[in-house]
Amino acid sequence: MEITTIMGLFLGIFAVIGGQVLEGGHIGSIMQLTAAIIVFGGTFGATVLSFTLSDLKKGLKYFFSIFKTSGENPQDLLKILTNFAGIARKNGILALQSKVADIKNQFLKRATTYAVDGYEPAVIQDILEKDIETMEEEMQTAAKVFEAAGGFAPTVGILGAVLGLIHVMEIMSDPSQIGSGIAVAFVATVYGVGSANLILLPISSKIKRKAKVEVLIKELIIKGVMSIQGGLNPRIVEDKLSAFLEEGMRKIEEKK
Repeated sequence: MEITTIMGLFLGIFAVIGGQVLEGGHIGSIMQLTAAIIVFGGTFGATVLSFTLSDLKKGLKYFFSIFKTSGENPQDLLKILTNFAGIARKNGILALQSKVADIKNQFLKRATTYAVDGYEPAVIQDILEKDIETMEEEMQTAAKVFEAAGGFAPTVGILGAVLGLIHVMEIMSDPSQIGSGIAVAFVATVYGVGSANLILLPISSKIKRKAKVEVLIKELIIKGVMSIQGGLNPRIVEDKLSAFLEEGMRKIEEKK
């Protein structure tokens, strides 16, 4: 479970609701069904209109991915690839065939299988880089879905506020209802701005961040397998792959 996703959603929503309560307001005053229908329904409709069904499915798929931690740690992959380099250099690339079944990372398993099967390095790199390109395009599309929704929500919120004010103008003859009517009108703006900046845009940013991490991990794997196939010394392989680690992780590896 990706703890920062849960924490971010909880803290953002709690801060708004908590601030409302501390100011002496009531939670019920910002719970308006009509405003919710206008803002969330309008935002959803505009987003659906902007993308294809395939794009929306990608958005839904990668939305759930932000609640999951990355399957592999770059440091662990570096150790696996360095170990494979030692085995291949000592016993030949075919010696890795017995290791393939135990590999959990599917991308690494494919890459190692190609190398063991004798694929040309250029062919392996071309296949795997295309895989990365496809994955990155899918994740960027998913991020754009939420980014677009985050752009629509505040505007639809303003539209909801205007519709609410129109209703207020219609009841000007009853001063006792004007205050509550204006309050309801501005709830739509709160929904629009709040959902965009506390939920939709952060989700887009999180998907983009996960895309960068996934690309980094897969590029590390490609570089490692290419180095192993080239028969490089395990120490050289480790040094080459360490360049893919963040500075903090690199220092930890150097101390070991």
